[in-house]
Amino acid sequence: MKKINLLILDDREENIISLRALLEELDDLHIIAHTDPNEALKVCWHEDITIAMVDVQMPKMNGFEFVSLLKSNQKTNHIMVIMVTAISKEERYLLEGLRSGAIDYLYKPLNPEITRAKVRSFIHQVRLQEEIKQKNIALEVSGKELLLAKEEAEHARKSKEIFLANMSHEIRTPINGIMSVIHVLKTSPLSNEQLEWLGILDNASQSLLVIINDILDLSRIDSGKFKIEMEDFSLTKFIDNMDRMFKVKADHKDLHFIVEKEGDLPDNVVFDALRLQQIVTNFISNSLKFTEQGSITFNVKLLDIGPKGYLIRFTVTDTGIGILTDHLPKIFQPFEQGDGAITKRYGGTGLGLAIVKQLAELLDGEVGSKSDVGIGSSFYFEAWFQKSKTEQTQKPNEPYINFPKLDGVQILVAEDNDLNAFMLAHMLKTWNCEVDIVKDGQQALDAVLHKTYDLVLMDTHMPVMSGFDAIKAIKALDDLEKNSMPIITISASVLAHEQAAAYEVGARYVIVKPFDPVDLYSKISSVVETSTTEN
Repeated sequence: MKKINLLILDDREENIISLRALLEELDDLHIIAHTDPNEALKVCWHEDITIAMVDVQMPKMNGFEFVSLLKSNQKTNHIMVIMVTAISKEERYLLEGLRSGAIDYLYKPLNPEITRAKVRSFIHQVRLQEEIKQKNIALEVSGKELLLAKEEAEHARKSKEIFLANMSHEIRTPINGIMSVIHVLKTSPLSNEQLEWLGILDNASQSLLVIINDILDLSRIDSGKFKIEMEDFSLTKFIDNMDRMFKVKADHKDLHFIVEKEGDLPDNVVFDALRLQQIVTNFISNSLKFTEQGSITFNVKLLDIGPKGYLIRFTVTDTGIGILTDHLPKIFQPFEQGDGAITKRYGGTGLGLAIVKQLAELLDGEVGSKSDVGIGSSFYFEAWFQKSKTEQTQKPNEPYINFPKLDGVQILVAEDNDLNAFMLAHMLKTWNCEVDIVKDGQQALDAVLHKTYDLVLMDTHMPVMSGFDAIKAIKALDDLEKNSMPIITISASVLAHEQAAAYEVGARYVIVKPFDPVDLYSKISSVVETSTTEN
């Protein structure tokens, strides 16, 4: 594995020698040291420096000025900077360092264990970012392979479906573990810096999930298995959620995110809320990707009212790089972007807008775009929304650890992935559930034979005996108390026939990884309440 370059900048040679000796035991590091800030800047420009430990007080240029120069240059603004100082621990010095772009502080005399621990932590973050980057590259390669599979004859369609199921399961399983850890960490006391790292990790895992879902959605649409689900939802809350979600992301790029409403928009409507969110999120995410300065405007306009309900247009306009006019038609085609150079510079699979166009057709709506190179782009979606007769209540938004306790509920968790099993058990225990864990279907059956549980959470894909076979075996038991035991499957598969199969063998509910703790709690509560009522 390639070593990480760490720069030590201190005007005293003896401090450099001391710090170098302190970090020598860290095998992943290649240390470069300088006493002159100007020479150190040259090194940063020409060498792949990842971490810098910078002294604050230096004669030619202080540490704050040095860090500001690093952060102002595109070549060096990625460098993680730790300020090392012997001056006062007053907050004003700390704030000045953080404002200049540093992410941590160390105070002299340095504590060896703390110093090594912090540097190890940053090394871990770098490795994690590299791993996520490699997974994104792997997924983009996978997307291109899917295009070739689509061009094959009809007999190859089944092979593609099997490939998609396996890919989804294998990638969703570790993502579920990562996102579960994120949920747990969000309930812990964290510093602002740690919250920022957590946000980066959350965004990366969500991005991976979006790519997987995009690929699966395209396959479902092509095979005619895609379902549109109309429901009552609050349009007002939908717009507010978009505002909250993307204003933060726009702020990170120093962009203005503006929401505009035109006309007497209804509060509640009937539509496929999930697909509407998918379309609008795609538009805004593209604008964020291709806009370096200026603004992004999200406009919602009531165009007409008629027998069908409300004709509403959603438009996203940006001040980004723009698209050549003759390239506009192909951006709605699968695996296409406006220009090959765009893909090299900004990345992406080219699936998003293709799915948006097909979703619009399934929703009896319309999408369109216009753009000027160097000025910006505008994308819109419009459709008829049915009138709603119900008033929507907002889902509670609070940490899962604050949910009402499920005291004494005995749950068996059957999950072969250690991280997923650990995180699932952690969540259940915060609700005061009593939890046993097994790693395959045979162990689950044996556990049920020896003990009666209030609920079984069963992974469907496990060694020795699958979750499906274990459910069948439990339901076939002669003991009425055991064969009527409620079972919820937790699976990384999103294929409709696999979810249907779970219900057919006797599952009460199906939860898809990565799961939402709110959804998990809701289904467990429902099972417990039903069992209590029956008893």
